[in-house]
Amino acid sequence: MTQHDLTVQPEAFRTTFAALSEELHRIIVGQSEVIERLLIAFFAGGHVLLEGVPGLGKTLLAKSVAQALGLSFKRIQCTPDLMPADILGTQLVVEREGRKQFEFAKGPIFTQILLADEINRATPKTQSALLEAMEERQVTVSGTTFRLEEPFFVMATQNPIEMEGTFPLPEAQLDRFLFKILVEYPSAEALSQILRQTTVAQTVDIHPVVPP
Repeated sequence: MTQHDLTVQPEAFRTTFAALSEELHRIIVGQSEVIERLLIAFFAGGHVLLEGVPGLGKTLLAKSVAQALGLSFKRIQCTPDLMPADILGTQLVVEREGRKQFEFAKGPIFTQILLADEINRATPKTQSALLEAMEERQVTVSGTTFRLEEPFFVMATQNPIEMEGTFPLPEAQLDRFLFKILVEYPSAEALSQILRQTTVAQTVDIHPVVPP
């Protein structure tokens, strides 16, 4: 069953959506609204910007979504010295059978679910490397266009309380996100459950709910 099939079969979509939500809640405690909006954005073909302080499980959520959907996942740690080529890839000179030639080494953007961690720490030049991919599902390097594998879903995070060394996202970048989701502190009850889950030897594994 493809993503298109789910959107034209309401009952199948409802069942799949509920199963995905239930699977994610096996490892993500609370955050029901965050999970719901994230899944809505994925099925709508959009992207999400997650805003919250460190330690609230944003990276774990991104990895869990990829596992539940059975899709490939890569993570970019954004820093001020990150360059566009570190995201898109670069042309390398390689020698084959005694002849030198250019060969494109794909960057981490060539995945299905991409986590851009602390995206506002990257410079505007580097942030712009994501624009074409998020809108057109393709990457252009040295005049050559490469199609990205569908579905392509970007989850970006940013820390709202640390402003030094950050670059606010321009309107063109913000326009690429369907939702800006605020990740709040968990409740006292949720914190107790997190404590129980993280202090035992048994681990919880996420299983794919739908075929890739």
